[in-house]
Amino acid sequence: MWLFTNPPTAAIQKKYGFAITQEWLDHLRLSSSRAPGGSSEFVSPDGLLMTNHHVAQSCIHDLSSGGKDYMKDGFYAATREQEPKCPGIEFLVLTDIKDVSEQIHSAVKARMASAESGKATRQAMSAAEKACSTEGFKCDVVTLYAGAMYHLYKYKKYTDVRLVFAPEFQMAFFGGDPDNFTFPRYDLDITFFRMYENGKPAHTENYLKFAKKGVKEGDLLFVSGHPGRTSRLLSIAELEYLRDVQYPWQIKNLTRRVNLLLAFSKEGAEQAREAEHDLFSFQNSQKALTGYNTFFANKEGWAKKQADEKQFRDYVKAHAEREKEFGDPWTEVNQAEGTQRGMFFDYQYVEMLAGLRGSLAADARFIVRAAQQRTLPNDQRLRGYTDSALATREQELFSDAPAYKDLNKAMLADSLADMQEQEPKNPSLLKVLAGKSPKDRAAELIDGSKLDDAAYRKKLYDGGLKAVEESTDPLVVMMRSIEPQALALRQKFDDEVDPKLRDGGAKIAKVRFAIFGQTQPPDATFTLRLSYGPAKGYEENGKHIPWSTTMDGAYKHAADHGNKSPYELPKSWMDAKGKFDGNTPFDVVTTADIIGGNSGSPVVNTNGELVGIIFDGNIESLPLNFMYDDLQARAVHVDSRAILESLQKIYHADALYEEITGASGISAAKQ
Repeated sequence: MWLFTNPPTAAIQKKYGFAITQEWLDHLRLSSSRAPGGSSEFVSPDGLLMTNHHVAQSCIHDLSSGGKDYMKDGFYAATREQEPKCPGIEFLVLTDIKDVSEQIHSAVKARMASAESGKATRQAMSAAEKACSTEGFKCDVVTLYAGAMYHLYKYKKYTDVRLVFAPEFQMAFFGGDPDNFTFPRYDLDITFFRMYENGKPAHTENYLKFAKKGVKEGDLLFVSGHPGRTSRLLSIAELEYLRDVQYPWQIKNLTRRVNLLLAFSKEGAEQAREAEHDLFSFQNSQKALTGYNTFFANKEGWAKKQADEKQFRDYVKAHAEREKEFGDPWTEVNQAEGTQRGMFFDYQYVEMLAGLRGSLAADARFIVRAAQQRTLPNDQRLRGYTDSALATREQELFSDAPAYKDLNKAMLADSLADMQEQEPKNPSLLKVLAGKSPKDRAAELIDGSKLDDAAYRKKLYDGGLKAVEESTDPLVVMMRSIEPQALALRQKFDDEVDPKLRDGGAKIAKVRFAIFGQTQPPDATFTLRLSYGPAKGYEENGKHIPWSTTMDGAYKHAADHGNKSPYELPKSWMDAKGKFDGNTPFDVVTTADIIGGNSGSPVVNTNGELVGIIFDGNIESLPLNFMYDDLQARAVHVDSRAILESLQKIYHADALYEEITGASGISAAKQ
């Protein structure tokens, strides 16, 4: 997961004989886009963008109203006039990268206490973002190597996003949760959007042309995307925190939410439709975290982590000058983790809203906190409430995406019950429940709230602190009552945990640099990275897993499972059987390094042409969160040939097909 400013060009040329040029890198970077929770890419000069169906689900789900169900039936706009606007989402293109490490580091003075250094760091980050931001752009200071480096990323924003095409959910997620994180796969996990500016399709000079020639096994491929977060450079203390505290709770909590939504979905067809997006997300996270957690049972991998840390410690102890330069950052990190362990449940349930789940409760928290934060100078606000960050959250808050009160009640009641079991005497819980049961209190709060009305939310938000303090909306009143404890928890984290993790982690990173140089990329930060590797099969339980599946294989996979959900092919595919080239490669595996957030990433060949789109990894790829290994771990993508064949011969999306093939002058037959 290499930075675009520091790709391993020499290593790639030595191993594969391919020389990356700056022009090639720039074109790929400017053709790539960050999507809400994932990645995407432009595929025509008229703002046409492709991502995964599961990345696009919030829009598809929100547009499914008035008796329409685009998740179930799919969607296609044959003309641009038929392209509906997605509520409350934005896409970002990275236009500029600047190293601001010296600027951020210089804000921290010698002998500052951790709380002071943390505040100084945050102020410097906010100041850099504000100075960079201009109309239509967003700027973020990105922390790299735990704080050893800081880069300022400038993004072009697209906020007028319109839906063009989406297949049926049962085809995008064919095989459902049982097949998730497995291979072979037969998923058409794609969606097309169009970006608009000033009411017209955006002109996108940089876009990826569909490849003139398809992929074969062994071909070198590149992935340009936004991996969410990895934990490869963490200290042993940080890894033990994940192993002992965070992961067990998260897996248990996700399991609880999945069970809740499964039960809610059984109440009726409308309830199932309302819950399907959240259910997919929680099931995916549950399976991913369970996979990450398997790393800790890997004795060889754990021993390697311990040996690496011992090597770093021994390097520092070997010379007095090094001890003076680096100190003992591991003790600093250990202290921070001890503090974090002690506040974990309070922080999760109150500040992170694990005890108050639901979109309406989250909106209430944001409105209450933003009202107070906006009275402060930009550089004195909490991270997430600066002018640069607020614009994105306001886009979501003011959208007319539907909010389902019955689903909100179910989620809030269950999360309050969970908190009651875990922390029955928590003062915030007692304030929220007000002597009532979780179910009764959730119903009272949600039924009495008007926050499901976008116009009401906007009026309240625009009214600022006075409007929030005078509000009688029960969700707002409730969030006001617990804000002192929530804010105190956030302040404790910002003063006692985050600065020590940054300072200690940055020093450990510098030890790594002193020994190895910058030969290992920083951990993922949901920012643009480049990874690479060949299309390649693997061995699993003594069986060879081929590098690709075929479109005809989807029919056999369905038949092998009795053509029953989640292995039931949609009517469009059943009607088209025999009318397309069944030998067309469908889903492909490569050794490219990915993790959550890479969903929707473009896969390109050495010519920079699009050959596929990432949508998953196999189960063996999940421990890559901690250590990369290409023996069995694979990234999974939809092959571009299957995309073209499906659009033309199954969905008859002629205008869309012509747009993306006209851009590259190819046809499916030539693939």
